[in-house]
Amino acid sequence: MSFELHPQGAAGTGKPAPFLDGIKNADGFRDYASESRASVKELYRLNHANQTLDFVLAKKAEYGKLDKAEMGIWEAMDFLNNLVDDSDPDLALPQVVHALQTAEAIRQAGHPRWFVLAGFIHDLGKALCLHGEPQWAVVGDTFPVGCAYSDKVVYPELFKDNPDYNNPALQTPNGIYAEGCGLENVHLSWGHDEYLYMVTKDYLPPEALWMIRYHSCYPIHREGAYTHLLNERDEEAMRWARAFNPYDLYSKCEVEPNLAELKPYYEDLIAEFFPAKIRW
Repeated sequence: MSFELHPQGAAGTGKPAPFLDGIKNADGFRDYASESRASVKELYRLNHANQTLDFVLAKKAEYGKLDKAEMGIWEAMDFLNNLVDDSDPDLALPQVVHALQTAEAIRQAGHPRWFVLAGFIHDLGKALCLHGEPQWAVVGDTFPVGCAYSDKVVYPELFKDNPDYNNPALQTPNGIYAEGCGLENVHLSWGHDEYLYMVTKDYLPPEALWMIRYHSCYPIHREGAYTHLLNERDEEAMRWARAFNPYDLYSKCEVEPNLAELKPYYEDLIAEFFPAKIRW
């Protein structure tokens, strides 16, 4: 089944959706040039030094087996209640707060229930931390590996410490890929996006899966880098990633939603799409 973008979506505009028209300082989000939390640049230093092609392939093979745990969506969400994302320059609140802020913004805009659910669970792949992964292998913007790094990736100067940086075969525009091969055939840096895609791909419509899989890939869906690797299907995928992005980014604020009041709605929503327990 294929869905049309809701009229209130902001796909392709690069601007917040109408529900966020009142935001005073949208340009203040994702400001990596300003003085942000010290943990942010340190996380990207580790991320850019260690996210090699070999590392990504090994993690995809390891976690693709989905043999780490069996747990329900709420169990994973309870874990996120204790996690603060060290890559986020905008906010230092538990992830469950961000999940509810995102999902409630989507719900208020009148989008379908699967869209709301995608907003609620989009960061659940950060359960990788539960399996002992360091945050540099879990959070932060994603980018292709196995080809030349784009200067559109945050802190591109930090790639100089990555072993792949000195491998000429991996530093051409195409690298190991064929031009126009499509993102399905491109390895992105390992993290929570790809992991949650693996976990949920049997349960959600393609549009929701595109949002989940590519929401952190800002170099492509926001900056327009790596277009030579994309195919026609990716154009649709990026439309949905961009439609989702304003709710993910601009809904962040210090006001925490009332979890007790909202939980029954989200329990019902989760049960509509997922069994009581799924493989992680």
